[in-house]
Amino acid sequence: MPVEGGEPARAAAEAVARRSYGKLVAFLAARTRDVAGAEDALSEAFAAAIADWPAAGVPASPEAWLMTVARRRLVDAARRRRRREGAVDHLRLMADEMEAAMASQSEIPDDRLSLMFACAHPAIDAAIRAPLILQTILGFDAATIASAFLVAPAAMGQRLVRAKNKIRQAGIPFRVPARAALGERLDAVLAAIYAAFAEGWTDPAGTEARRRNLAGEAIWLGRLVVSLLPDEPEALGLLALMLHAEARRAARRNAAGDYVPLAEQDPAAWDTALIEEAESLLFRASTRGAIGRYQLEAAVQSAHVVRRRTGCADWAAIERLYDALWAMTESPVVAINRAVALAETRGPAAGLAALDALADDARLAEYQPFWAARAGLLARAGDITAADQAYRQAIGLEPDPAVRRFLQQRRAELGAASRA
Repeated sequence: MPVEGGEPARAAAEAVARRSYGKLVAFLAARTRDVAGAEDALSEAFAAAIADWPAAGVPASPEAWLMTVARRRLVDAARRRRRREGAVDHLRLMADEMEAAMASQSEIPDDRLSLMFACAHPAIDAAIRAPLILQTILGFDAATIASAFLVAPAAMGQRLVRAKNKIRQAGIPFRVPARAALGERLDAVLAAIYAAFAEGWTDPAGTEARRRNLAGEAIWLGRLVVSLLPDEPEALGLLALMLHAEARRAARRNAAGDYVPLAEQDPAAWDTALIEEAESLLFRASTRGAIGRYQLEAAVQSAHVVRRRTGCADWAAIERLYDALWAMTESPVVAINRAVALAETRGPAAGLAALDALADDARLAEYQPFWAARAGLLARAGDITAADQAYRQAIGLEPDPAVRRFLQQRRAELGAASRA
């Protein structure tokens, strides 16, 4: 039956986009070697769906409908360009191959992992591999990716365009490489999966369309990598890390929808099954004889889980783990978390000293967690004026209304205490 009005059709198209964007781009790009062209064709197909579905009805197989329109757009675009002799015939042959592949299978093949490894190819600049995966697989715009990697949006956009051109020009193959060739390419794939999870994690209620289901999508991709590489310790570590974090999702908001920080969450609200799976994965990783970033971060989460049994996180272990992570990554985000751990083991003055050492890092000037951590430690140290200023900075930088309300409440409590 036709869908009444434009909004239901738009909602249906958006639902397919959230669920299948990366799968459809991967299918097209794997057969044309043109990632940008696949993205453009699919974008036009989604626009056509929004225009056509209100009158004609949502098709029985929305993915197949979109794929049919997208492959036609690819051939039309090649005909318009006519960059070289035979380009149109070449694209038409690819379109015929895609149609045959679709006709021979009940579902469109899932080539996402192959596309991810193509984006992580050594011919692609190492710094852009993970951002490229995020855009091609999950449809992130350049501004969102730039924010996640602390890079200017314009610069990120230019790098992404160059990388997609490189895939086409160099004829980079779309396949999971042999184990001997994994190495650095696996690092980029795991980094992209983790970045996707982090984006979904910042929207726990699932209220933002562009982030909805990203955490679940990232976990799915993490499971896929583990299924293909069951003995890869960092793949195991990353999946353990994501599952540990996901286990706490329900505890991050109270019944009123207010933000609840980790230290104040009820461990009884954590998902026991996910925690047990995460612990099992982390143990498997520990037997493989190679320690990496994701295993260490998962171990930090495991040390927080200790609170279920003892009532207190293992802060001494968390401090040691962050020391190891800092030595491995020199990440400012790790340094902030290390400072918080130091405050727990050695007092707020030690934590503040660690944060002061980061003050010259320009990347942190507009990074909310830095100011929130600083505000909390200054309050514990009794510097009310400086804490108030840090809270104001953190509040101004926080996009999540629930977290912003939490910070405002903390600042109000600080003011009340100073007047008492």
